[in-house]
Amino acid sequence: MTNNPPFRLGRRTVLAATVASLGCVLTRPPLAAQPGVAFDPALLDRAIKRAAGLDRIHALVIGRNGAVVSAEAFRGPAVNRAVNVKSVSKTIAASLAGIAIDRGVLRGVDVTLAEAAPGLVPAAVDPRVRRITIADLLTMQAGLEPTSGPGYGRWINSRNWVADALRRPFVTEPGARMLYSTGSYHLLGAALSSASGRSLLSLARDWLGEPLGIEVPSWTRDPQGFYLGGNNMALSPLDLFRFGELWRQGGLWNGRPVISAAWVEASWVPRTRSPFSGDDYGYGWFLATAKGHRIAYARGYGGQMLYVVPGLGLTVVVTSDPTRPARSDGHVGLLNALLTDDIIPAAEMA
Repeated sequence: MTNNPPFRLGRRTVLAATVASLGCVLTRPPLAAQPGVAFDPALLDRAIKRAAGLDRIHALVIGRNGAVVSAEAFRGPAVNRAVNVKSVSKTIAASLAGIAIDRGVLRGVDVTLAEAAPGLVPAAVDPRVRRITIADLLTMQAGLEPTSGPGYGRWINSRNWVADALRRPFVTEPGARMLYSTGSYHLLGAALSSASGRSLLSLARDWLGEPLGIEVPSWTRDPQGFYLGGNNMALSPLDLFRFGELWRQGGLWNGRPVISAAWVEASWVPRTRSPFSGDDYGYGWFLATAKGHRIAYARGYGGQMLYVVPGLGLTVVVTSDPTRPARSDGHVGLLNALLTDDIIPAAEMA
């Protein structure tokens, strides 16, 4: 990730509030503190002031080396209430794919969708569909016309989401470039369900919820009963923090492996590039650098963000109004600036 483009920084906003006035009361005890959890108090105050003044932000959780140092809901649900994390769901689904490979449910990323779940592929499709691999789905390089953006409504109103996604025309060859598409991740989720004989909800609760001690509520299913693989999962900000911590710790939770270190490493290797932000993309994670630090982040519609900065021991969660779009040069740009201009310096100066 050393050559990734920097975050796009948006306009600056003057805010008003302090950590003391906001209270920052944790509804769950912080994770066990470890050495090096300090932040520069003034810069941390500044970060929370900035966040409080951004009217789209609902909640902010900041932690370092496993300790939550600030968790506050400025508006919207409390930090222990599950909220729609939108396309952060893709990062969760990619994690489940990694666990499936670790457990032998899938043979690897190079296996094709047709091999992993032959019952999903309709008979009358372009022959190139049978070349689409699990890696293509993870990186959204299937080559098929995207189901996100203008095509999303037509897709979710179809009678069969899997078949509709696979019958769309090819925009480019499989593996050629990233075409952001929730349909790719829905196909991945359906493949995981078919290969394991279990629902994606069951896998999420068993493989992530149980070991992390987090709640995974039920979410949207397609007409055939497959849970939506790339959108509409719900986690509380504090539970999403735990998920981020799992990744920051190389797949370990309380010293026990939940995701293999090999999958964490593979997921944070740049494999394609977002046509929208310009940032690199691995297996379910956007990858960037800022101020000399490698950053992996998950992003959902409206400004649902999970940032992991391994070199500083940082995990940061932001939830936002899920009903309003958030562009890289708009609200998401402001969230990136919050991280790079305030939170990272607060950690660096401690």
